[in-house]
Amino acid sequence: MVETWLPTLKTATPQEGFELATKLARLGVKLTQPSDQIRSKLRAAYDQDSGQLIASSQVIAIHFQTVAAANNYWRD
Repeated sequence: MVETWLPTLKTATPQEGFELATKLARLGVKLTQPSDQIRSKLRAAYDQDSGQLIASSQVIAIHFQTVAAANNYWRD
């Protein structure tokens, strides 16, 4: 059984929500490519590529939309 690492999408503030969205994006990459060595090699290919950096921002934004919806946009 896989350990539960994400018990909720609820966060106290929008900033915490954005940080969670960023973590989700990073973990998605890590699960897709579990090798630290290969991820390090691939980083050189995208860290200078504006298109890939924009795509990374889009993934974070999509995760942030999900977190925001789960938090009812931080309204009571």
